Amino acid sequence: MNEEVNKYLNGVKKWKTELTKLREIILECGLKEEFKWMHPCYTDNGKNIVLIHEFKDYFAILFHKGVLLKDPENILVQQTENVQSARQIRFTDLPEIEELKPTIKEYIEEAVEIEKSGKKIEKKKTSDFNTPKELEQKFEENPDFKKAFKNLTAGRQRGYLLHFDKPKQSKTKTSRIEQNMERIMDGYGLNDCVCGLSKRKPNCDGSHKQLEKTE
Repeated sequence: MNEEVNKYLNGVKKWKTELTKLREIILECGLKEEFKWMHPCYTDNGKNIVLIHEFKDYFAILFHKGVLLKDPENILVQQTENVQSARQIRFTDLPEIEELKPTIKEYIEEAVEIEKSGKKIEKKKTSDFNTPKELEQKFEENPDFKKAFKNLTAGRQRGYLLHFDKPKQSKTKTSRIEQNMERIMDGYGLNDCVCGLSKRKPNCDGSHKQLEKTE
């Protein structure tokens, strides 16, 4: 067992028992335990297979190439629209894990075989995503804003493009763009932490709550 994972689990305030159970099941599949992206990650011959992570309302196993799994139980979830390859199995309690234990192992075995086969995922390029005319207009009005947007990572650009293009009404699209212009100018993605306190940047670790207490 990985010592960093031990520290992670000891520090978890919620889902500790449940996450420990998931860890046990995954290790039974013969995967190597590592600690990546601030979470327990399990690999086979150096290839990432699954990751355990937790959120406020649920915890999950994330399959790095989950989109390639057959998913006969129809339980895989796409975390956000911008996620192309990874898929989650989400849980909210221990009984759910116990019930799905055989399925979890089957999915992990399939994920390992997918890695061994060398299958690749053809991801959409940023240029394949629609750029709303409202965003193009802002680019024309403010070249510095356009430059800042283009300097973002491809993933962050895609996240914004999906977010801006989702509303049907033009005024709503424009509103979303204007609300996020400062974030983009500062180099932040749509879901990046901007409080400046997080120790898990660009992810949020809840440190912003310290600011709320002092307000």
